[in-house]
Amino acid sequence: MADFKTPPADLLAGLLDHCRKEGADAADARIGVTEGVSVSVRDGALESIEREEGRSVALRCLYGKRQAHVSGADLSPDGLKALAERCVAMARAVPEDKYCGLPDADKLATGDLDMDLTGEPEIPAETLESEALTAEAAALGIAGIKTVAGCGASWNRSSRWVAASNGFSAFKTGTSTSLGLAAVAERDGHMERDYDSWSVRFKKDRPTAAEIGITAGERTISRLGARKLNTQKAAVLYDRRVSAGLIGAFLGAISGPSVARGVSFLKDRMGEQVFAKGIHIIDDPFRPMGMGSRSHDGEGLPVRETHLIDDGRLTSWLLNSPSARQLGMEPNGFSALGFGDPPGVTTSNLYLKAGEKTPAELVRGAGKGLLVTDMFGPSINPNNGDYSVGVSGFWFEDGEIAYPVSEVTIAGDLPSMFARLIPASDLEFRGTRDAPSILIEDMSLAGS
Repeated sequence: MADFKTPPADLLAGLLDHCRKEGADAADARIGVTEGVSVSVRDGALESIEREEGRSVALRCLYGKRQAHVSGADLSPDGLKALAERCVAMARAVPEDKYCGLPDADKLATGDLDMDLTGEPEIPAETLESEALTAEAAALGIAGIKTVAGCGASWNRSSRWVAASNGFSAFKTGTSTSLGLAAVAERDGHMERDYDSWSVRFKKDRPTAAEIGITAGERTISRLGARKLNTQKAAVLYDRRVSAGLIGAFLGAISGPSVARGVSFLKDRMGEQVFAKGIHIIDDPFRPMGMGSRSHDGEGLPVRETHLIDDGRLTSWLLNSPSARQLGMEPNGFSALGFGDPPGVTTSNLYLKAGEKTPAELVRGAGKGLLVTDMFGPSINPNNGDYSVGVSGFWFEDGEIAYPVSEVTIAGDLPSMFARLIPASDLEFRGTRDAPSILIEDMSLAGS
């Protein structure tokens, strides 16, 4: 970690003090430190190695109902003083935003808010190189794989200190390591590509490098000979590699800013049955070593485990302070990291609770349909939920995979899709947004 002559918490306190002296009514700020190493390999040899070390500061100043934010990398006393002067001057000059402002001090999270999500200690570049070479060799060992288009491994650490003039302060640090590659195969002049990629805090929580390479290779080979489908209606099973995309569409529809602007197809559905009974979508900020774990939200407000969908019923918007003020509600712990920037909205460790049946059982029950393993640029109308997306995957018949398919477009509307969504039992906690495979019957497929 970068060394500081003055502790970052003291630097932030001094920065906020500069803002007050310049006339700011309120301010918040953060200092961030990143460091890491990444390697890429090609054709059995090291292709590149990069080392990252960086420090940054971000500052937001409020002058009445005006706000401005600036950022920089100069953490010297003169640099921070100049940053404060510039930010306050900008805040005086911009138009008013009647919904901006820091939370009241009595609403802030309390207790021990510092969080250490350190996983692997620093991984040497030589070890990362060895893992990447092992993964590449394993993929190339699959009969029919022509080349590996990209293979890399990395380790990184990020640390950040935050503080605000309302008295809030906290520290968070964490590490992660990743390994992934994309393999390429060719048959009859047609090339296919697929991948496997993992990002974890501890290496023990992912497959071995060889297993990652083999998975990427086998997935690629299985895509060879892809066909087009006739336009029809059929069941669609979204593989867990892509199913979280549907949950992302749901989150966009319950985003406080979207609801406040009236551009959400769920804006009038609070408290209603949006999904089938038995469906639960949960945000858990306290998951041990979770990739999105946090002790407070992006404005310093308390967080808690929340069932956004409880037995199919919509229970909460994702609110930060500005959207809550606009809607006449209270913020509820879903602010994205501000402290130097105006806050957005986000979740922490969000997941769709697993169902009872395996993907294979759902496929057998559906009889025939499309297993989606890749999606390309979904198009969603935020006002009515109209949905279309280009996909590729596998056609299944009689409950068994029949052949690969490509160049298929799926169309529907999200409200009715949510209502008949069936989760499988194969949930894995791998990131900040996880879902099991998802079956939706009677979808429109556009092909040849």
